[in-house]
Amino acid sequence: MYRVSEEPLSLDELLRDVSHQGAGAVVLFLGVVRDNNEGRDVNYLEYEAHEAAAEASMRRIGEEAESRWPGARIAASHRTGRLEIGEPSVIVAASAPHRAEAFEAARYVIDTLKAETPIWKKEVFEGGEVWIGEGA
Repeated sequence: MYRVSEEPLSLDELLRDVSHQGAGAVVLFLGVVRDNNEGRDVNYLEYEAHEAAAEASMRRIGEEAESRWPGARIAASHRTGRLEIGEPSVIVAASAPHRAEAFEAARYVIDTLKAETPIWKKEVFEGGEVWIGEGA
């Protein structure tokens, strides 16, 4: 349910991972490569990760969310390597008995993942490149 890979992300796979009969809501968050940042035209992004550590971090965060929102089920995938404009870099899926809990759990997971998971992003733009942020 928690993956880091150079392969394209599978929305269907994450939906299957979180689906269960007690889920009245499923929330999906997709982080997508955009063409601009801080006034620069972005050409593409490159992500690097310590795969085992990143997956362990994502699993811990997902388990925390599942304990905070009873009945929630979480799955998350993050891409590494070169990603072009418009490609999804991260997907978080959260199911729960009710929509409020599904939204809250998904938000908690993506925000915590970005802050704590050892995934690094390099932004490549005309005339240069820069590593962005501490997390994803």
